[in-house]
Amino acid sequence: MTRLPQIALLSDGRRLHLQDGPIDLIIEARGRAEAVRAAYEAAAQRFTGLLDELCAELSELRAAAGPQTSLKGVVALRMHEAVAPFAADGFITPMAAVAGSVAEEILTAMLRVAALDRAYVNNGGDIALHLGAGEHFAVGLMDRPDGGGVIRTMRVDATDPVRGIATSGRHGRSFSLGIADAVTVLAATASQADAAATVIANAVDLPGHPAIIRQPACELQPDSDLGARLVTRNVGRLSQNEIAAALESGAECARQLFDRGLIEGAVVRLCGDMLVIGQKDIEEQRSRPLVLESAVA
Repeated sequence: MTRLPQIALLSDGRRLHLQDGPIDLIIEARGRAEAVRAAYEAAAQRFTGLLDELCAELSELRAAAGPQTSLKGVVALRMHEAVAPFAADGFITPMAAVAGSVAEEILTAMLRVAALDRAYVNNGGDIALHLGAGEHFAVGLMDRPDGGGVIRTMRVDATDPVRGIATSGRHGRSFSLGIADAVTVLAATASQADAAATVIANAVDLPGHPAIIRQPACELQPDSDLGARLVTRNVGRLSQNEIAAALESGAECARQLFDRGLIEGAVVRLCGDMLVIGQKDIEEQRSRPLVLESAVA
């Protein structure tokens, strides 16, 4: 018998909360009342059993992605598709795109049954978006994922190609090979944003630096998809030049992904400093909120 997830409207009466094991979603849809109701029912129905689907193929999802796959599930295949463009450049598993892929799947289920003006599915900061004509979505940037303050706000308009937002870094829910406090990526889909954020966050690094404490991932979590690879546990004092070098390493990775059409933009943050990458970084137009000059610690 399929385990039933926790399903409830939040106290504001507008947002839906779905939780099952490590998957924790906040959903909001706007439109006609009957459309919103149908969308929420579809989200709850699709969410039920989704974790079991992923667990059934977990061993392959935790293995290094290759050009071919024997994965069967819709979400599992989406995860593999999202990380496949990065597989030739280094180690990555489909798990790098799990949160974004789940958010994308739930949003797809909602839109299949209802015409909505606007909707989002937020899976721990990895967000799948639907924006009807004239709609927009504002997302706050925090200095680090476990922080409490918003330092800037980004606006995504319906005319923009962005429908996915994801954040990765050493303070997030997953381990990181790099030292970024946070990397926020905008992409065409949530799964693509999730995979790219992981890759860019890993690239923000100072290999061999004595102030950076690392530990094999398997010592912290025996079943980690990263195995014995060293993940960042603590970052000591860095000079301004070292911070700039680490940020530039991540920024260069992001620029390459932007040039390949894999992302629409990225914000890379470390020790209170920030770099913005993407077309909106250089075009001072109506999307001005994306042009971020500095971070506030």
